[in-house]
Amino acid sequence: MEDAEAQERLTGLWVDHHEQVTRFVARRVAPELVDDVVSEAFLVAWRRLDDVPADPRPWLFGVARNVLATHLRTHGRWRALTVRIEQQPTPTQEGTDDVAADRADLRQAWELLSDGDREVIALVAWDGLTTVEAARVLGCRPTTFSVRLTRARKRLLAFSEVPSETAEVLQKLQEAR
Repeated sequence: MEDAEAQERLTGLWVDHHEQVTRFVARRVAPELVDDVVSEAFLVAWRRLDDVPADPRPWLFGVARNVLATHLRTHGRWRALTVRIEQQPTPTQEGTDDVAADRADLRQAWELLSDGDREVIALVAWDGLTTVEAARVLGCRPTTFSVRLTRARKRLLAFSEVPSETAEVLQKLQEAR
């Protein structure tokens, strides 16, 4: 590939997918690490430009995921996935107490899930990937991904129905793994 053609292709990848890759990474790391991980992912894309498929989004997400894993291992981070369910302001209207309680329940259930369960749900729910695209990101078959997603959703639903005292015990068990 000619240099000008390669540069144009990389620029196109950046313009078309930078925001999506940034959101993908931002849901998984602290804000101060996002730019580093995204930059490294696009550096890999530049180096492997000939390997970029016609539908680059799942491939870029997979690269970002691998860069993220390497970055987190290198920097001693113990948790790759976090969810940022925005804190509700102090309820001022009737009915917002229920919304705040539902968000707290969801956050509690989310924290009880394994990193793998959180990742499969996030790929579909937050990153908007299809089963086929998400499977490519994780390097598995679509049927395998579908099974993982179904099981993760069932666990999330089950954990959302767990009383808070039991949830605390489950959380401690999860952290002990």
